[in-house]
Amino acid sequence: MPLAPSDDQITIDALTWDPYSIYRRLRAEAPVLRVKSVGRTLLTKAEDTRAVKDDPARFSSNDPNTPMARAFEAHTLMRKDGEAHMAERMAMAPTFSPKNLKTLWVPTYEKVLNDYLDRLPRDEVVDLFPALAGPLAARVLAHILGIPGASDEEMQRWSQALIDGAGNFGYADEPFERVAKCNKEMNALLAARVPEVKAEPDQTALSVMVNADNPIPMSQIVSNIKIAIGGGINEPRDALLTILFGLLTNPDQLAALKESGDWNLAFEEGVRWVAPIQLSTRRALEDVDIRGVTVQAGDVVMTVQASANHDEELFEHPERFDVFRKKAPHQSFGSGPHHCLGTHLARQTIGRIALPTIFERFPNMELVDSAKVVWKGFGFRGPLNLPVRLNG
Repeated sequence: MPLAPSDDQITIDALTWDPYSIYRRLRAEAPVLRVKSVGRTLLTKAEDTRAVKDDPARFSSNDPNTPMARAFEAHTLMRKDGEAHMAERMAMAPTFSPKNLKTLWVPTYEKVLNDYLDRLPRDEVVDLFPALAGPLAARVLAHILGIPGASDEEMQRWSQALIDGAGNFGYADEPFERVAKCNKEMNALLAARVPEVKAEPDQTALSVMVNADNPIPMSQIVSNIKIAIGGGINEPRDALLTILFGLLTNPDQLAALKESGDWNLAFEEGVRWVAPIQLSTRRALEDVDIRGVTVQAGDVVMTVQASANHDEELFEHPERFDVFRKKAPHQSFGSGPHHCLGTHLARQTIGRIALPTIFERFPNMELVDSAKVVWKGFGFRGPLNLPVRLNG
């Protein structure tokens, strides 16, 4: 079979600002496409993205040229397979047990959410990105990870630096320089915190990993914490802002959910509509034929779950936010061995707590101007602002 066609016109800038129009065209014309600017083969159909992620025997998570290794200063569990991946994943898993979610993290989320809602100004325009969604995600995550001394500002700055570095497929200097400074700060904080959780163990991620009977190496504990910081802020932050935007621009849907109380519909549709994590990478371990073309052994593919979530074979009018659409599986939490560890936490906290609480507090909240909301991101995507008026 022939190799996948190649494209030298699609730029990273275009994928950052307007990816969905590109993906729509690729699904129709070239669903398997080598894109020169990112140095990888994009897969844009849902069947293909899921098949690759569900097939670790033929597709490895170890992308040898990933910018993630430089950004995190480690070979993280996200780029590992098999026993090595599972050992590091399971080291942190007890923190996210159903019991801990119910008795520790849901109550923590409820308290932090209400505290942060209390300080929002009424009857004036407020941007919910810096005023609520960002700090809320940062504070809750700091508690879960066991680093409550890290400020909201620090957590958000570290997270942004990590994901900017991990998504720096053009290998620009500035993102790597910025994340290097943040790594020094995180390393110092964790070094100081380890003796404290050894002296007083708890169920936080750092404590669970450090105090395990057979702990993973400290370098991997540190990289696990950084992976959580990188993804554990932008994902719930962007998901919450995206869902609020979708509901506020579709008042009929918002009214129906206020009546039914089925806020989980909004959560699932929001993360489908604009996936906080837009793509993943896998390396072919052998020649694989996909849709009539060959992906060669050693080639790295990008499974674009953002595009998979808009696949017309699964979703009618996928570009629309519609909480009442016919149910179909989205891929925003991944698939296969790397399925997101925080999935249940996100569904519990955003879908069942944040959304009803926010609209109970502010039943007449208004989006000031939907045209002024700026969306950005290739690897990770969400609104950069959400100006609202918090009417009672």
